[in-house]
Amino acid sequence: MNTSNELLKELRIDRSEAPPPRRGVWVALAIVIALLALAAAAWQYFGRESAPEFRMAPVIKLGTGSRGAVLDASGYVVARRVATVSAKITGKVREVLIEEGQTVKAGQVLATLDLVDADAQLALSKAQLAVAKSNVGNIKAQLVEGERNVQRNESLLNKHFVSQAVYDQAVAQRDALAAQLAAAQDSEGVAREQLRISGIGIDNTVVRAPFAGVVIAKSAQPGEIISPLSAGGGFTRTGVCTIVDMNSLEAEVDVGEAFIGRVQPAMPVEVTLNSYPDWKIPAYVINIIPTGDRSKATVKVRIGFKALDPRILPDMGARVTFLEPAAPADSVAQKPRVIAPAAAIVKRDGADAVFTFDGGKVALRKIKTGGQRSDGVEVVEGLSGGETVVLDPPGDLRDGASARRAPDKPADSG
Repeated sequence: MNTSNELLKELRIDRSEAPPPRRGVWVALAIVIALLALAAAAWQYFGRESAPEFRMAPVIKLGTGSRGAVLDASGYVVARRVATVSAKITGKVREVLIEEGQTVKAGQVLATLDLVDADAQLALSKAQLAVAKSNVGNIKAQLVEGERNVQRNESLLNKHFVSQAVYDQAVAQRDALAAQLAAAQDSEGVAREQLRISGIGIDNTVVRAPFAGVVIAKSAQPGEIISPLSAGGGFTRTGVCTIVDMNSLEAEVDVGEAFIGRVQPAMPVEVTLNSYPDWKIPAYVINIIPTGDRSKATVKVRIGFKALDPRILPDMGARVTFLEPAAPADSVAQKPRVIAPAAAIVKRDGADAVFTFDGGKVALRKIKTGGQRSDGVEVVEGLSGGETVVLDPPGDLRDGASARRAPDKPADSG
């Protein structure tokens, strides 16, 4: 009996001590939560990575004061007045009075040549003129004596002291002297003209600037032989220096034959020099040179600067943007313009459309386009500017599809 009671006491629940904690349940719960979080992160990551990548670009909104770009072309800055200055004669350079970059005036002395030959020719011409003058004087004296002799013989002939033959001989001698005097005077004129030419020869040894400008090249040094003609191979210079009139600078660009119809005389343009890419220089079309280049299929166009600047230099590379004419202040063209990339525009259901990107998804948006421009296509309706659009969207891309933006390609460093 006692034994049974003791056994029943052992089966009784002792509520005086707390039950041990069930740690296994909490550990299992934490593992489940971690697995769920990891699954969510993996789904988000791999789900996003599975979306296709597309190149994208922004839609540009232009201000009311901007004008559309009709065409872009490249070319160079050129000078309409440029000259390689040389002497009129062949000679040895004695002195060069200019340096590169120097500004010169019209008629300024640039260099001088050796005067030995020119001085000798001038001295010879002076001596020949002196001889001619002396000859004229001698014949004049003889002519005076011959005239007196004719008068004496005429008086004697009237008194029958001399024969007619003697008188005729005196007259013939006088006439011969008169002819000799005329010839001597002509010789004196020739000698005087020769002296003048010799003086020009002296002046030809001085090289002067034909117009005001800037020296961009110095070609000769003292002691070298220069000639207006190319002679002696590479040992004879053909010029002293090259001068450019900086007031005659303009740009020349090559425009493709397919686009030359967009260019008109007096059309406004903007010139951007390769040396100053952020500087937009106002300019205009001077004229279109009426001939084409069959090797390049281009037509040359002359561009004039509205205002010259010392930073504009000959032979600089330039890029020219042909602009639309300015619209009246009250015209519709003064409204802000929206420009979309041409690669973003596709045909959907017979209408122009683009795919905009926002929040990881694309949206199909119908648009109405305007004119074609060098920087894109003008959008009249459907876009307000600032949107991001998909470039070259595939034909199977649909509205609401997931998408990712492809990373931009790094710019070439070279």
